[in-house]
Amino acid sequence: MVQLALIRFEAACNNSPTARNQGIYTGLPICQSLSHSTSVRAGSAMGKKLLVDVDCGVDDAQAIMMALAVPDVQILGISCVSGNTTVDNVCKNVLRVLKACQRPEIPVFRGALKPILGNTLSAGHFHGQDGLGDAPDPKAPGLDRIQKEGAVAAMVRIASEHAGEVSLVATGPLTNLAMALRIDPNFPQNLKGLYIMGGNTDSRGNSTMCAEFNFAADPEAAYIVLNEFLCPTYIACWEFTCHSKLPWEFCDVWLAQDSEKARFMKRIFQHSMDASRGGCFQKEMVAGDGFVSCDCYAMAAAIDDSFVTAFHKVAVSVELTGTYTRGMMVLDTQELLKKKHKAFVMEQVDLEKFKALMMAALK
Repeated sequence: MVQLALIRFEAACNNSPTARNQGIYTGLPICQSLSHSTSVRAGSAMGKKLLVDVDCGVDDAQAIMMALAVPDVQILGISCVSGNTTVDNVCKNVLRVLKACQRPEIPVFRGALKPILGNTLSAGHFHGQDGLGDAPDPKAPGLDRIQKEGAVAAMVRIASEHAGEVSLVATGPLTNLAMALRIDPNFPQNLKGLYIMGGNTDSRGNSTMCAEFNFAADPEAAYIVLNEFLCPTYIACWEFTCHSKLPWEFCDVWLAQDSEKARFMKRIFQHSMDASRGGCFQKEMVAGDGFVSCDCYAMAAAIDDSFVTAFHKVAVSVELTGTYTRGMMVLDTQELLKKKHKAFVMEQVDLEKFKALMMAALK
């Protein structure tokens, strides 16, 4: 029998033995690592420890700010990877975000300059040339604030030091993660969980015809992560984020908050908002117009176990050789790959909780 579960919230059968046998769950399961029993109650952010791996465009910045606004979430480090812009720009952008949030003590690590095969895919400057809307800050922190330790070594070290306690949120190409696995095969099992923004479920591309940008930017890295990371894995795909978009009217209220963080976000987000209304981006969008902060969905799932209300549990992989489909995520609904490890592919979320997390990010 195909072990594919489209999970719905049915109050009458949420926790019954029959429901569990049929693969029906309430939200995301409590996250546990393979070799450790540390857990957090669903819906609670108490004691959450995060590693965050970003290619810091504006939506990465929004995700970081979301996490920093939750009192009981502790970001142990932020690793940078090339993607939306160069890795040096990514590092600078993360430092700017931490400055805006008055959290300069969080360590930032420089990671991969290029994809595993070195073939760089242009992000099209949706977030501006510098990744933060080309809204420079003459008082921005310099690169001397970046840690001397490299991102991959830092990820391996932090995961080992907090084995079974730290979740990794990856919102850019997965190059750093793949390299961390090659350095330390135990890296994935030391993670409590992995939350990815990337991939697609309906072959709808946003950077190539059939692939989402983060996976298309380094297909080999995505393949390694989806096939060799055996920790609990939760994926916010491109089409899912589009279907879970918010109205632009919410964005207006969100940015109108009277705070330095809101004014910072309004400055860096203007370029992307203008691009979102352009003809090219409209062709990429799924399910109509609206405000889509892709990376924030993965972050919200990592923060709050009750945020996701429906998901597929299915084995996944990545196409590496297709002329038009390279980088496309593949869902093995027929179980032909015979993989025991299955990912939780997000389908529906609690948008009211999402709005609350977004609003808090800029307060």
